[in-house]
Amino acid sequence: MNNFRFGIRQKIITGYIVIIICLIAAILAVTNQLDTMKSERNFIIQHDFAVRDLTSQIEKDLLKMETNKRAYIITGDESYLQLYNEASSQWSKDYNTLNQLLSDNPSQQKRIAEINENIQNWVAVAGDPPIQMKQQNDTAGIAEFFKQDPGKSQTEKVLQQFDSFRDTEKSLTQKRANDLNEQNRYLEIGLFSLLAFVVLVSTALAWVISGSIIKTIKEVVGTIRAMTTGGNLSSRIHVKSNDEIRDLGEATNELLNSFEERDWLQRSVTDVVSKNQGVSSLETLAEIFLSATAQITESSYGAFYIKEGKDENVRFVKKGAFADTDADVGRASFKLGQGLIGQCALEKRVQVIDRIEGEYTLISSGLGETKPNSILIAPIVHEDEIVAVIELASLSSYSNQHISFIEKVLETFGLTINRVIDRMEIARLLSESQAMTEELQAQSEELQTQSEELQMQSEELQMINEQLESRSQDAEEKSKALEIAKKDLEDKAKQLETGSKYKSEFLANMSHELRTPLNSILILSEMLAENGNQSLSDEELEFAKVIHSSGQDLLNLINDILDLSKVEAGKLEIMLSEVNLSEFPSNLERNFTHIADQKNLNFTINVAPDVPTLLQTDEKRFQQIIKNLLSNAFKFTEKGSVSVSVKKVQTDVIYNGVDYWLEVAIKDTGIGIPKEKHELIFQAFQQGDGATIRKFGGTGLGLSISSEFAKLLGGRLQLQSEEGKGSTFKLLIPSISDESVSVQTFLGASAEVATALEQASHSIAVAEPPITAKIVPTEPEAEQPSITVDEENVFYGKTVLITDDDNRNIFALKTALEQKGMNILIANNGMECLDVLDANKKIDLILMDIMMPEMDGYETMQRIRGTGEHKDLPIIALTAKAMKNDREKCLEAGASDYISKPLKLEQLFSVMHVWMTK
Repeated sequence: MNNFRFGIRQKIITGYIVIIICLIAAILAVTNQLDTMKSERNFIIQHDFAVRDLTSQIEKDLLKMETNKRAYIITGDESYLQLYNEASSQWSKDYNTLNQLLSDNPSQQKRIAEINENIQNWVAVAGDPPIQMKQQNDTAGIAEFFKQDPGKSQTEKVLQQFDSFRDTEKSLTQKRANDLNEQNRYLEIGLFSLLAFVVLVSTALAWVISGSIIKTIKEVVGTIRAMTTGGNLSSRIHVKSNDEIRDLGEATNELLNSFEERDWLQRSVTDVVSKNQGVSSLETLAEIFLSATAQITESSYGAFYIKEGKDENVRFVKKGAFADTDADVGRASFKLGQGLIGQCALEKRVQVIDRIEGEYTLISSGLGETKPNSILIAPIVHEDEIVAVIELASLSSYSNQHISFIEKVLETFGLTINRVIDRMEIARLLSESQAMTEELQAQSEELQTQSEELQMQSEELQMINEQLESRSQDAEEKSKALEIAKKDLEDKAKQLETGSKYKSEFLANMSHELRTPLNSILILSEMLAENGNQSLSDEELEFAKVIHSSGQDLLNLINDILDLSKVEAGKLEIMLSEVNLSEFPSNLERNFTHIADQKNLNFTINVAPDVPTLLQTDEKRFQQIIKNLLSNAFKFTEKGSVSVSVKKVQTDVIYNGVDYWLEVAIKDTGIGIPKEKHELIFQAFQQGDGATIRKFGGTGLGLSISSEFAKLLGGRLQLQSEEGKGSTFKLLIPSISDESVSVQTFLGASAEVATALEQASHSIAVAEPPITAKIVPTEPEAEQPSITVDEENVFYGKTVLITDDDNRNIFALKTALEQKGMNILIANNGMECLDVLDANKKIDLILMDIMMPEMDGYETMQRIRGTGEHKDLPIIALTAKAMKNDREKCLEAGASDYISKPLKLEQLFSVMHVWMTK
């Protein structure tokens, strides 16, 4: 059969397409001819006119040369000579342009070449010579030249040549115009011929297309009339043409097929429903239904499953089968979602599976057995609840008609199943009711006996109730006492909160008052120790270094006290970040190798191979704990070694929010700690004994702070030590993967991990050797100056405004900055700072103290930034306060950077260098 479709629309469109093609061809032909004519016209306009203009321009240039030559000879004015030269240059350019325009006409090119040669002869004979005579003041030569006048004949000859050239161009232009007229006449003839051809083609196409459409419609109408008069729905329409009329016939045939299928479906459903009437058991219902359904759907095997049980115990049990074999291969029961049949029950939709593979129930007859080719699984639903499932198998594929029949018959079959179940339930309940009546009669006699026993128990309960009332009164009195105690505790809590507030304010003020004079001590002692002008003796330099070292120790003590107070007040927060453990050994080497060399101690770092690269914790607090522990180890070890070992804790218990646990053990061969003082040393301001303090010094804050920091990180700090045998401090912390989990939740987990580690240490005999980093003493590097020559040049001549209310700080800073060649301005408070800033516009940087009288540093910086004039002026905030959020408050107020007192000159100069070079 030819699949090519040539419908009515295509036929009509084809006719129009032919007409459109003819029109397009005509338009293209006309357009092409018009383009040709347009090109010819443009050539006449542009080429011919340009040639005439250029010939006239060359004539004008020649006459200009003649006129300006004579004017220059007569007057001697250089401007005429310049005009002569310009005309001489211009006619040469015009000649070149004209020669290019005449490239299509060699004869005209030859004429213009002769004209050019004559003009050049005129210039050589009559143009340049008299000008040269004039420039040489050759009056006699000029008179003789004008007497002979050799250029006159040359000029007349050139003008005659130009007239002849223009006459030739006019005749060429007239010829081109005549050619255009001839092309117009041919265009008119072609247009009329093409129009006549289009009319003939259009008429022929209209006749052919209309005839084919009318002929096909007549054939379809005749077929439909013959079918309706006969009344036979089995007849079908046959149309040979492949167009819309054929679509109409096929649609009518499909409608007749639909009527036939609907009639068959209704008769089949009615037949099955009628056979199920009056059935009283599920097994019988299953057998009848499967038999009728298999016959209609041409199935060779069938199974029927009924829902039993409730909730999680729901199962579908096989109640009947069609053409089942003795092997009984089909499942006896299944759950929702179990296998294809269970999934069908779960999704409540019909499933058809073709091309069966694997082990399936064999369809058998007297001659043999074979596998099914297609399986149909359908759920039976009643009131949106699955009540049963049927499974059919066939040697052929199930058609859409069979599937529609199954869906239709199952719409009402669920109600039939429910009715049978109700009948069976009623029969069961009736039987149980009779049995229960007999049982209740026997129980009635037992209840009479129990009633007498309950009477006795009631009297006993009365006595117990009286005792409970007495206890209730006692409990009420205790509750009142607890309420009073609770109120007292709340009052004390408020008092503690007030005391904590006063303590925080005291610490902040103490920090400021101590750091302010300490700032001057450290700066001046550092400057003295540098001995920039080489005026101090070695003994005086040693004095300055001792002063600076003592001041630094005092600063460390202040920082330790502030950290301890923050921990005790619960105001110290941790900031989780990734700690690179691969850099851990090198950092420790850099910080403690020189100490080991000074004390002649062996310093080793051992990192287990399974330690991850990254640790998620607060890097600052982690590093502070390790430094405190190592500082103590080196302090209390006079000979032997100090070692650091890092390993990943192996534990079977998984904790929420923890990737892994890390153990850092710091072991020394120092003096050791007696067991009875293991807990004492973790308390603030406590050491082993008075002799230890006298011999080694220290405040006893390092271990206390380290222990508290370990708890803040969710870990713990453990000690193993005996007097005279050294000590081992073990830091156990988690790598926290979930920042939303409170770190305090890991404290109990750390105790469990520590216990597991202690138990494992007794059972593990051999472990994989760790990676050992042996610290080898290195040659001390030469000191590098902190400020380079380029940086000195940056500072020299710069103007810095120091705003501070403490004259000691002003003196120290002024002295240090003036040594770098800087100009110093001073203000004792914020008001003076604003006045100095208004009076001096060339200030390069401001050093701003925070706590000042009249106007503090915060308000001063806000006013400076508020004017807009000094929005880019660098302001470095200097404060002796070291409380939480001081840095953020300074930056929000307008500071460019922040440095806490006491200052380190190297840090100060580094920050100033950064901002002065921006």
